[in-house]
Amino acid sequence: MVLTMIKSAENRKGAFYTGEYRNVFKEFGYSQEKIKDKIEDTWNKLFYGDEDTKIYYPVGEKEGYILDTGNVDVRSEGMSYGMMICVQMNKKQEFDRLWTWAKRYMQHDSGEYKSYFAWSLNTDGTRKAQGPAPDGEEFFAMALFFASNRFGDGPVPYDYSVQAREILKECVHKGEKGIGNSMWDAKNRLIKFVPEVAFSDPSYHLPHFYELFALWADSNDRQFWIDAASASREYLKIACHPITGLAPEYAHYDGTPYIGEGHELFYSDSYRVAGNIALDYEWFRGDSWEIEEADKIQRFFTHDKFKNDYRQYTIDGIGLEKKSLHPVGLVATNAMASLAASGDNARSCVDEFWNIPLRTGVRRYYDNCLYIFSLLALSGNYKIWENKRGASSTK
Repeated sequence: MVLTMIKSAENRKGAFYTGEYRNVFKEFGYSQEKIKDKIEDTWNKLFYGDEDTKIYYPVGEKEGYILDTGNVDVRSEGMSYGMMICVQMNKKQEFDRLWTWAKRYMQHDSGEYKSYFAWSLNTDGTRKAQGPAPDGEEFFAMALFFASNRFGDGPVPYDYSVQAREILKECVHKGEKGIGNSMWDAKNRLIKFVPEVAFSDPSYHLPHFYELFALWADSNDRQFWIDAASASREYLKIACHPITGLAPEYAHYDGTPYIGEGHELFYSDSYRVAGNIALDYEWFRGDSWEIEEADKIQRFFTHDKFKNDYRQYTIDGIGLEKKSLHPVGLVATNAMASLAASGDNARSCVDEFWNIPLRTGVRRYYDNCLYIFSLLALSGNYKIWENKRGASSTK
């Protein structure tokens, strides 16, 4: 019965074209009431829970930040994730607080990093690092476009779509006048790990975002983003292991792992790949390979001999001594892969995720960001917000 439902879903177009989003939890027998309660409870705990659970901290009357609790800093990754969570949950006040803080303290207004965001700051807004991390910029831009379409543009800096286009323009064209470096390689259209290097991070690749950037960013860059979406889908095919489906944290442009400090292994960054290919499949039916990839990942972790004792792995599947730093996040993204998966392992991955609680304590930030993203996606609530006042795409 379950397999039949999954396979029938493969035949429909992606949500961008239909406006319909799968509720995998409901397909697997969870009640809509329980699903709704779980989403609301998760939001409340992460944004307004106790000190051992929450990751959101309001500041004054108009600002707020997402705390990386493990590193005790504020990261462009976390701020942009927080904004995406808020726009998906229709929480404009919290969205604006995060954006105000990020705009004031993180975003460079001049120099080689103009319009980029410093990737790590102290909670008082002082910068621990000046350089950017491109996964932050792409999430900032996408969250801002969604906010424009869902809430409507306002005065500066809440003219969300204008802000998003400025970020993306700099990401693509910086360096053309000899100042700074772009975030995407101009020749192969692949996102860089940081602007100054010539290698990538597979988990940064979000072709489903680039499809929308092609529609909403500067019209002169339309072809760039179309090409970037295609390039990222092809890149993931060579960066993910052909048998296990596991991706390294960093990889060269030819897909081979970047060797150094363990980044050639399947570890924390890598977990996001499963969720990214799943969302690309749900929104755009990006590539039939994504079905195969989701099945491989779920097969590996469902039958992994380290089940419930997740570790660092070589991409060909050898478990190492070092244990996973973020096991809850791994369970969450493995479940999110069910949006693309066709095999029988989807149900067990979803059930495992449903039954695992939010992480508490020092390392909760990254795990629980992936947790709520997966919760939203698997319930049909991680949407493309295209029209104002709440209407998602009906194309």
